[in-house]
Amino acid sequence: MIATILKEAIHLGMVFLYGATGETIIEKSGHLNLGIPGIMCFGAMGGCFGANLAANANAGAFAVILSAIFFAMLAAGGMGLLYGIFTISLRCNQNVTGLVITTFGSGVLGYWSSKMGSEGITFYQSSLYFTKPMFGNVGSDWFSTIFLSHGTLVYVAIIIAVITALILRRTRTGLSLVAVGENPAAADAAGINVIKYKYISSIIGAAIAGVGGAFYYLDCTRGSIEPGVIEAMGWLAVALVIFSLWRPGIGIFGSIIFGLLYILPNYVTGIGFAEKEIMKIIPYAVTALVLIIISFFNKKETQPPASLGLPYFREER
Repeated sequence: MIATILKEAIHLGMVFLYGATGETIIEKSGHLNLGIPGIMCFGAMGGCFGANLAANANAGAFAVILSAIFFAMLAAGGMGLLYGIFTISLRCNQNVTGLVITTFGSGVLGYWSSKMGSEGITFYQSSLYFTKPMFGNVGSDWFSTIFLSHGTLVYVAIIIAVITALILRRTRTGLSLVAVGENPAAADAAGINVIKYKYISSIIGAAIAGVGGAFYYLDCTRGSIEPGVIEAMGWLAVALVIFSLWRPGIGIFGSIIFGLLYILPNYVTGIGFAEKEIMKIIPYAVTALVLIIISFFNKKETQPPASLGLPYFREER
């Protein structure tokens, strides 16, 4: 039982990890993108379209998965570009822009899913490429059940998070991005192209988050569209960024904890539906607790980027 619960926690937690990794990249540039839930909705639509496109062309498993990732990143990255145009070039309010994108993405996904349902289009056959364990039929021991029985996109999420953590801490590009988020004026004076870094981080971060939406529909639900769920998970992904202290490496373990807290009500007996829904608030409460705790320590490594949410005007430098 414990092995099964942990397996499901890791599985579902990767949805949060994709979103949190993407949002971390964006926030490291000094932008607070509250449009991640809507961006994940667009990623879900793009991923489903790409998977069906390749599957209907009788392409192999690798091509189907690659096509889903490509179109998910294309759709979500496009919304990241749109967010960048409004907040970087046009200098619109970041919070308002993000909320508009979330509302728009959720609405479009709801309409799209109803349209697919009315036309009898399903994604179950395409989902079989994603739910198939990457390592094939492994043993039934606890180690294989927990760590080796997942689809390809679970391991891709972890790899992306690890690579992101290494880039942010070990490479010149990553350190320049961190400098932009901490003090864009100083980074600009040092010769770093602040606008370029902000745009690239917005697009790449959104693209990664979008894969999380595609992963949820093509793996977690086996192709079953559930409007509204992705938006809720997107907010949890944003909360995970705070929980993991803006570190993608910690986000891997945090995503598993969030996944465990999310599915735990399904395994608790003797309580009603209302109590189970209340238990799903636990991840938000835990995030709030972490935020309160780190505010007491006030250490630089546990704080968000100094310019997070603040617009940058080069003329004022």
